Amino acid sequence: MTVAGDADRLFMARALAQAERGLFTTSPNPRVGCVLVRDGVVLGEGFHARAGGAHAEVAALDAARAAGADARGATLYVTLEPCNHHGRTPPCVDAILAAGVARVVAAMPDPNPAAARGADRLRAAGVDVVFGPLEDEARELNIGFVARMTRGTPWVRVKTATSVDGRTALVNGASRWITGAAARADGHRWRARACAILTGVGTVLHDDPELTVRDVPTSRQPLRVIVDRHGDTPAAARVLAGGNALVVTAGAPRAGAWPGDVETLALPDAGGRVDLAALMRALAARGVNELHVEAGAKLNGALLEAGLVDEILHYVAPMVVGDAARGMFERAVPLEALGGNAALAWRAVDRVGADLRLISRIVRT
Repeated sequence: MTVAGDADRLFMARALAQAERGLFTTSPNPRVGCVLVRDGVVLGEGFHARAGGAHAEVAALDAARAAGADARGATLYVTLEPCNHHGRTPPCVDAILAAGVARVVAAMPDPNPAAARGADRLRAAGVDVVFGPLEDEARELNIGFVARMTRGTPWVRVKTATSVDGRTALVNGASRWITGAAARADGHRWRARACAILTGVGTVLHDDPELTVRDVPTSRQPLRVIVDRHGDTPAAARVLAGGNALVVTAGAPRAGAWPGDVETLALPDAGGRVDLAALMRALAARGVNELHVEAGAKLNGALLEAGLVDEILHYVAPMVVGDAARGMFERAVPLEALGGNAALAWRAVDRVGADLRLISRIVRT
Protein backbone atom coordinates (compact mmCIF):
# COMPACT_ATOMS: atom_id res chain seq x y z
CA MET A 1 0.00 0.00 0.00
CA THR A 2 1.47 3.37 -1.00
CA VAL A 3 1.32 6.46 1.21
CA ALA A 4 -0.78 9.52 0.38
CA GLY A 5 1.22 12.53 -0.77
CA ASP A 6 0.66 16.15 -1.76
CA ALA A 7 -0.84 15.22 -5.14
CA ASP A 8 -3.30 12.93 -3.39
CA ARG A 9 -4.44 15.75 -1.13
CA LEU A 10 -4.77 18.08 -4.11
CA PHE A 11 -7.00 15.70 -6.05
CA MET A 12 -8.95 14.75 -2.94
CA ALA A 13 -9.73 18.43 -2.41
CA ARG A 14 -11.13 18.43 -5.94
CA ALA A 15 -13.20 15.34 -5.12
CA LEU A 16 -14.56 17.08 -2.02
CA ALA A 17 -15.58 20.05 -4.15
CA GLN A 18 -17.50 17.61 -6.34
CA ALA A 19 -19.16 16.05 -3.28
CA GLU A 20 -20.33 19.46 -2.08
CA ARG A 21 -22.41 19.78 -5.25
CA GLY A 22 -24.76 17.23 -3.71
CA LEU A 23 -25.07 19.08 -0.39
CA PHE A 24 -28.81 19.67 -0.73
CA THR A 25 -29.88 16.64 -2.75
CA THR A 26 -28.31 13.34 -1.71
CA SER A 27 -30.37 12.59 1.40
CA PRO A 28 -30.56 9.97 2.83
CA ASN A 29 -27.35 8.92 1.08
CA PRO A 30 -23.93 10.42 1.86
CA ARG A 31 -22.42 13.26 -0.16
CA VAL A 32 -19.65 11.76 -2.26
CA GLY A 33 -17.37 13.12 -4.96
CA CYS A 34 -14.86 11.36 -7.21
CA VAL A 35 -12.01 12.31 -9.53
CA LEU A 36 -10.26 9.90 -11.93
CA VAL A 37 -6.60 10.77 -12.66
CA ARG A 38 -3.72 9.34 -14.66
CA ASP A 39 -0.25 10.91 -14.86
CA GLY A 40 -1.55 14.07 -13.19
CA VAL A 41 -4.32 14.56 -15.75
CA VAL A 42 -8.00 14.45 -14.76
CA LEU A 43 -9.82 11.95 -16.97
CA GLY A 44 -13.26 12.37 -15.45
CA GLU A 45 -15.04 13.52 -12.31
CA GLY A 46 -18.49 13.38 -10.81
CA PHE A 47 -20.61 13.33 -7.68
CA HIS A 48 -23.58 11.48 -6.23
CA ALA A 49 -26.56 13.72 -6.92
CA ARG A 50 -29.50 11.84 -5.41
CA ALA A 51 -30.57 8.52 -3.92
CA GLY A 52 -31.16 6.00 -6.67
CA GLY A 53 -28.85 7.83 -9.07
CA ALA A 54 -25.33 6.96 -10.11
CA HIS A 55 -22.76 6.94 -7.34
CA ALA A 56 -19.82 9.31 -7.62
CA GLU A 57 -17.38 6.61 -8.81
CA VAL A 58 -19.70 5.55 -11.63
CA ALA A 59 -20.33 9.18 -12.58
CA ALA A 60 -16.59 9.85 -12.84
CA LEU A 61 -15.95 6.67 -14.85
CA ASP A 62 -18.84 7.53 -17.17
CA ALA A 63 -17.46 11.05 -17.65
CA ALA A 64 -14.06 9.61 -18.57
CA ARG A 65 -15.61 7.24 -21.12
CA ALA A 66 -17.66 10.08 -22.60
CA ALA A 67 -14.40 12.01 -23.07
CA GLY A 68 -12.79 9.01 -24.77
CA ALA A 69 -10.41 8.31 -21.87
CA ASP A 70 -9.33 4.84 -20.77
CA ALA A 71 -9.40 4.32 -16.98
CA ARG A 72 -6.98 1.35 -17.02
CA GLY A 73 -4.07 2.04 -14.70
CA ALA A 74 -5.59 5.26 -13.37
CA THR A 75 -6.00 6.45 -9.80
CA LEU A 76 -9.50 7.03 -8.49
CA TYR A 77 -9.94 9.63 -5.73
CA VAL A 78 -13.19 9.31 -3.79
CA THR A 79 -14.36 10.99 -0.59
CA LEU A 80 -15.88 7.80 0.84
CA GLU A 81 -14.81 4.16 0.60
CA PRO A 82 -16.42 2.57 -2.50
CA CYS A 83 -19.50 0.54 -1.62
CA ASN A 84 -19.55 -3.22 -1.92
CA HIS A 85 -23.23 -4.03 -1.76
CA HIS A 86 -26.33 -4.07 -3.94
CA GLY A 87 -28.71 -1.26 -2.97
CA ARG A 88 -30.64 0.78 -5.51
CA THR A 89 -27.53 0.52 -7.68
CA PRO A 90 -24.84 -2.18 -8.14
CA PRO A 91 -21.64 -2.08 -6.05
CA CYS A 92 -19.18 0.63 -7.05
CA VAL A 93 -16.40 -1.91 -6.51
CA ASP A 94 -17.71 -3.82 -9.54
CA ALA A 95 -17.45 -0.74 -11.76
CA ILE A 96 -13.95 0.11 -10.50
CA LEU A 97 -12.64 -3.39 -11.13
CA ALA A 98 -14.27 -3.60 -14.55
CA ALA A 99 -12.65 -0.30 -15.55
CA GLY A 100 -9.16 -1.53 -14.65
CA VAL A 101 -8.40 1.19 -12.09
CA ALA A 102 -5.01 0.50 -10.48
CA ARG A 103 -5.21 2.63 -7.36
CA VAL A 104 -8.01 3.98 -5.14
CA VAL A 105 -7.51 6.82 -2.67
CA ALA A 106 -10.44 7.21 -0.25
CA ALA A 107 -10.74 10.01 2.29
CA MET A 108 -12.48 7.82 4.87
CA PRO A 109 -13.93 4.34 5.45
CA ASP A 110 -17.65 3.86 4.91
CA PRO A 111 -19.41 3.83 8.32
CA ASN A 112 -22.36 1.94 6.84
CA PRO A 113 -21.85 -1.72 7.81
CA ALA A 114 -24.02 -2.84 4.90
CA ALA A 115 -21.76 -1.11 2.38
CA ALA A 116 -18.37 -1.56 4.01
CA ARG A 117 -15.36 -3.73 3.15
CA GLY A 118 -15.14 -2.34 -0.34
CA ALA A 119 -11.44 -1.69 0.26
CA ASP A 120 -10.88 -5.32 1.22
CA ARG A 121 -12.37 -6.57 -2.00
CA LEU A 122 -10.39 -4.10 -4.08
CA ARG A 123 -7.15 -5.12 -2.39
CA ALA A 124 -7.97 -8.78 -2.89
CA ALA A 125 -8.23 -8.03 -6.61
CA GLY A 126 -4.81 -6.33 -6.66
CA VAL A 127 -5.91 -2.70 -6.46
CA ASP A 128 -3.73 -0.44 -4.28
CA VAL A 129 -6.00 1.28 -1.70
CA VAL A 130 -5.04 4.28 0.45
CA PHE A 131 -7.12 5.91 3.19
CA GLY A 132 -6.76 9.24 4.86
CA PRO A 133 -6.20 12.35 2.73
CA LEU A 134 -8.57 15.08 4.04
CA GLU A 135 -10.45 12.61 6.23
CA ASP A 136 -11.61 15.30 8.67
CA GLU A 137 -13.08 17.38 5.84
CA ALA A 138 -14.84 14.34 4.41
CA ARG A 139 -16.35 13.48 7.81
CA GLU A 140 -17.57 17.04 8.27
CA LEU A 141 -19.34 16.94 4.92
CA ASN A 142 -21.20 13.79 5.99
CA ILE A 143 -21.45 14.43 9.71
CA GLY A 144 -25.12 13.46 9.79
CA PHE A 145 -24.67 10.27 7.80
CA VAL A 146 -21.80 9.22 10.08
CA ALA A 147 -23.96 9.93 13.16
CA ARG A 148 -26.87 7.89 11.83
CA MET A 149 -24.66 4.96 10.86
CA THR A 150 -22.59 4.84 14.05
CA ARG A 151 -25.04 5.75 16.82
CA GLY A 152 -28.50 5.35 15.26
CA THR A 153 -29.60 8.98 15.63
CA PRO A 154 -29.34 12.08 13.41
CA TRP A 155 -26.92 14.94 13.89
CA VAL A 156 -29.06 17.51 15.74
CA ARG A 157 -28.41 21.16 14.92
CA VAL A 158 -30.37 23.83 16.85
CA LYS A 159 -30.72 27.14 15.07
CA THR A 160 -31.26 30.29 17.12
CA ALA A 161 -31.32 34.00 16.31
CA THR A 162 -30.96 36.53 19.09
CA SER A 163 -30.01 40.01 20.11
CA VAL A 164 -26.61 40.61 21.67
CA ASP A 165 -28.16 39.98 25.09
CA GLY A 166 -29.38 36.55 24.00
CA ARG A 167 -33.07 37.28 23.44
CA THR A 168 -35.05 35.59 20.68
CA ALA A 169 -38.17 37.74 20.91
CA LEU A 170 -39.76 40.52 22.91
CA VAL A 171 -41.83 39.65 25.95
CA ASN A 172 -44.95 39.98 23.75
CA GLY A 173 -43.50 37.43 21.31
CA ALA A 174 -42.54 39.83 18.52
CA SER A 175 -39.44 38.53 16.72
CA ARG A 176 -39.58 39.64 13.08
CA TRP A 177 -36.97 40.40 12.26
CA ILE A 178 -34.15 40.19 14.75
CA THR A 179 -31.58 39.28 12.10
CA GLY A 180 -31.09 40.79 8.67
CA ALA A 181 -31.90 39.42 5.23
CA ALA A 182 -28.42 37.94 4.67
CA ALA A 183 -28.56 35.92 7.89
CA ARG A 184 -32.08 34.71 7.10
CA ALA A 185 -30.97 33.58 3.64
CA ASP A 186 -27.99 31.81 5.20
CA GLY A 187 -30.38 30.05 7.57
CA HIS A 188 -32.25 28.68 4.56
CA ARG A 189 -29.05 27.09 3.28
CA TRP A 190 -28.78 25.21 6.56
CA ARG A 191 -32.41 24.17 6.23
CA ALA A 192 -31.74 22.96 2.70
CA ARG A 193 -28.91 20.63 3.73
CA ALA A 194 -31.01 19.04 6.49
CA CYS A 195 -33.18 15.95 6.00
CA ALA A 196 -35.83 17.20 8.42
CA ILE A 197 -36.79 20.39 10.27
CA LEU A 198 -38.13 20.08 13.81
CA THR A 199 -40.30 22.53 15.70
CA GLY A 200 -42.79 22.54 18.57
CA VAL A 201 -46.50 23.19 18.62
CA GLY A 202 -45.91 26.42 20.55
CA THR A 203 -43.96 27.85 17.65
CA VAL A 204 -46.65 26.68 15.23
CA LEU A 205 -49.43 28.34 17.25
CA HIS A 206 -47.54 31.60 17.72
CA ASP A 207 -45.65 32.08 14.44
CA ASP A 208 -47.44 29.77 11.95
CA PRO A 209 -44.18 29.02 10.08
CA GLU A 210 -43.95 27.14 6.79
CA LEU A 211 -40.55 25.60 7.61
CA THR A 212 -39.75 25.19 3.93
CA VAL A 213 -36.61 26.07 1.98
CA ARG A 214 -37.39 29.19 -0.01
CA ASP A 215 -34.19 31.18 -0.57
CA VAL A 216 -32.11 28.30 -1.95
CA PRO A 217 -32.75 26.49 -5.25
CA THR A 218 -33.37 22.84 -4.39
CA SER A 219 -35.32 19.92 -5.76
CA ARG A 220 -35.93 18.50 -2.28
CA GLN A 221 -37.82 19.85 0.70
CA PRO A 222 -36.92 18.51 4.17
CA LEU A 223 -39.52 16.62 6.18
CA ARG A 224 -41.30 18.96 8.61
CA VAL A 225 -41.67 17.48 12.11
CA ILE A 226 -43.91 19.00 14.80
CA VAL A 227 -43.62 17.93 18.44
CA ASP A 228 -47.24 18.28 19.59
CA ARG A 229 -47.99 16.49 22.84
CA HIS A 230 -51.79 16.91 22.75
CA GLY A 231 -52.37 17.16 19.00
CA ASP A 232 -53.17 20.88 19.06
CA THR A 233 -51.71 21.82 15.66
CA PRO A 234 -54.44 23.65 13.69
CA ALA A 235 -55.57 21.98 10.48
CA ALA A 236 -54.88 25.23 8.60
CA ALA A 237 -51.33 25.58 9.92
CA ARG A 238 -48.95 26.38 7.10
CA VAL A 239 -46.50 23.73 8.30
CA LEU A 240 -49.06 21.05 7.33
CA ALA A 241 -49.73 22.42 3.86
CA GLY A 242 -48.72 20.17 0.97
CA GLY A 243 -47.92 17.12 3.08
CA ASN A 244 -44.33 16.15 3.86
CA ALA A 245 -45.19 16.75 7.52
CA LEU A 246 -45.07 14.51 10.58
CA VAL A 247 -46.92 15.36 13.79
CA VAL A 248 -45.46 13.58 16.83
CA THR A 249 -47.77 13.29 19.85
CA ALA A 250 -47.68 11.69 23.26
CA GLY A 251 -50.58 9.46 22.27
CA ALA A 252 -53.26 12.02 21.43
CA PRO A 253 -55.72 10.88 18.73
CA ARG A 254 -55.22 12.18 15.24
CA ALA A 255 -57.17 15.38 14.64
CA GLY A 256 -59.88 14.62 12.12
CA ALA A 257 -59.40 17.96 10.40
CA TRP A 258 -55.73 17.46 9.64
CA PRO A 259 -55.00 16.95 5.94
CA GLY A 260 -54.95 13.28 4.95
CA ASP A 261 -51.35 13.44 3.72
CA VAL A 262 -50.04 14.46 7.16
CA GLU A 263 -48.33 11.61 9.00
CA THR A 264 -48.68 11.05 12.73
CA LEU A 265 -46.55 9.21 15.25
CA ALA A 266 -47.30 8.57 18.94
CA LEU A 267 -44.22 8.38 21.17
CA PRO A 268 -45.23 8.91 24.80
CA ASP A 269 -42.66 8.81 27.56
CA ALA A 270 -43.30 7.78 31.16
CA GLY A 271 -44.32 11.34 32.06
CA GLY A 272 -46.89 11.70 29.32
CA ARG A 273 -44.70 13.88 27.09
CA VAL A 274 -43.16 13.10 23.74
CA ASP A 275 -40.18 10.78 24.11
CA LEU A 276 -37.54 12.86 22.34
CA ALA A 277 -34.87 10.15 22.40
CA ALA A 278 -37.30 7.71 20.78
CA LEU A 279 -38.14 10.38 18.21
CA MET A 280 -34.46 10.69 17.26
CA ARG A 281 -34.25 6.93 16.73
CA ALA A 282 -37.46 6.97 14.68
CA LEU A 283 -36.15 9.76 12.46
CA ALA A 284 -32.88 7.90 11.92
CA ALA A 285 -34.89 4.83 10.88
CA ARG A 286 -36.51 7.05 8.24
CA GLY A 287 -33.09 8.00 6.87
CA VAL A 288 -32.75 11.41 8.55
CA ASN A 289 -29.05 12.31 8.70
CA GLU A 290 -29.16 15.96 9.77
CA LEU A 291 -32.02 17.33 11.89
CA HIS A 292 -32.41 21.11 11.85
CA VAL A 293 -34.29 22.48 14.88
CA GLU A 294 -36.14 25.80 14.77
CA ALA A 295 -38.15 25.82 17.96
CA GLY A 296 -38.86 27.77 21.11
CA ALA A 297 -36.96 27.79 24.37
CA LYS A 298 -38.97 24.93 25.91
CA LEU A 299 -38.28 22.38 23.17
CA ASN A 300 -34.70 23.62 22.74
CA GLY A 301 -34.16 23.20 26.47
CA ALA A 302 -35.75 19.75 26.55
CA LEU A 303 -33.49 18.56 23.73
CA LEU A 304 -30.46 20.00 25.49
CA GLU A 305 -31.33 18.41 28.84
CA ALA A 306 -31.91 15.06 27.12
CA GLY A 307 -28.39 15.18 25.68
CA LEU A 308 -29.69 15.19 22.12
CA VAL A 309 -28.18 18.44 20.80
CA ASP A 310 -24.94 18.20 18.85
CA GLU A 311 -24.51 21.66 17.40
CA ILE A 312 -25.84 25.19 17.86
CA LEU A 313 -26.15 27.49 14.86
CA HIS A 314 -26.54 30.91 16.45
CA TYR A 315 -27.09 34.23 14.69
CA VAL A 316 -26.47 37.37 16.75
CA ALA A 317 -27.97 40.69 15.71
CA PRO A 318 -26.34 44.01 16.67
CA MET A 319 -29.08 45.08 19.09
CA VAL A 320 -30.01 44.94 22.77
CA VAL A 321 -33.67 44.37 23.74
CA GLY A 322 -33.59 43.89 27.53
CA ASP A 323 -33.81 41.20 30.19
CA ALA A 324 -37.59 40.75 30.17
CA ALA A 325 -37.56 39.34 26.64
CA ARG A 326 -37.44 35.63 25.70
CA GLY A 327 -34.33 33.44 25.80
CA MET A 328 -33.08 30.46 23.78
CA PHE A 329 -33.04 27.44 26.10
CA GLU A 330 -35.46 26.90 28.98
CA ARG A 331 -34.39 24.33 31.56
CA ALA A 332 -37.02 22.40 33.50
CA VAL A 333 -34.73 22.54 36.53
CA PRO A 334 -32.55 25.67 36.82
CA LEU A 335 -28.83 25.15 37.31
CA GLU A 336 -27.56 25.62 40.84
CA ALA A 337 -23.89 25.69 39.83
CA LEU A 338 -22.05 26.68 36.67
CA GLY A 339 -20.43 23.24 36.61
CA GLY A 340 -23.73 21.80 35.35
CA ASN A 341 -23.71 23.85 32.16
CA ALA A 342 -23.75 22.44 28.65
CA ALA A 343 -20.15 23.11 27.65
CA LEU A 344 -19.54 24.18 24.06
CA ALA A 345 -16.57 24.20 21.70
CA TRP A 346 -16.46 26.97 19.13
CA ARG A 347 -16.29 25.82 15.51
CA ALA A 348 -16.65 29.07 13.59
CA VAL A 349 -17.45 32.75 13.99
CA ASP A 350 -18.35 34.62 10.80
CA ARG A 351 -19.94 37.87 9.71
CA VAL A 352 -23.14 37.38 7.69
CA GLY A 353 -24.45 40.73 6.51
CA ALA A 354 -24.83 42.92 9.60
CA ASP A 355 -25.06 39.89 11.90
CA LEU A 356 -22.68 37.31 13.36
CA ARG A 357 -22.99 33.57 12.83
CA LEU A 358 -21.60 31.45 15.66
CA ILE A 359 -21.29 27.69 15.28
CA SER A 360 -20.54 25.67 18.38
CA ARG A 361 -20.73 22.02 19.39
CA ILE A 362 -21.64 20.30 22.61
CA VAL A 363 -18.59 18.94 24.43
CA ARG A 364 -19.26 15.30 25.27
CA THR A 365 -17.60 14.04 28.44
